Amino acid sequence: MFSIEHEFEATVITLVDEGPPPLQEDVVIDAFADRVTLRQFDPERRAMVTVTISPAQLRDLAAAIDLPEGVYHLEAPAAKGPSGKPPG
Repeated sequence: MFSIEHEFEATVITLVDEGPPPLQEDVVIDAFADRVTLRQFDPERRAMVTVTISPAQLRDLAAAIDLPEGVYHLEAPAAKGPSGKPPG
């Protein structure tokens, strides 16, 4: 299960682990324009742990989930002009 909330500065996605135990703590993803943070409570430390990645790293992660073993380099999407088509 997950929820999505659009806040002023970020989109907040919360992933809730469901199913048979052992269950993991919720993961909260804050997507800002320039960074994405993943937060999860660590019961052993009794503290939130945060990982910050760039939007490009998030794009690579999403692509990597469906790819076989290997090394990859994704090209950035081409810039589009006002008509929605690449300039030129």
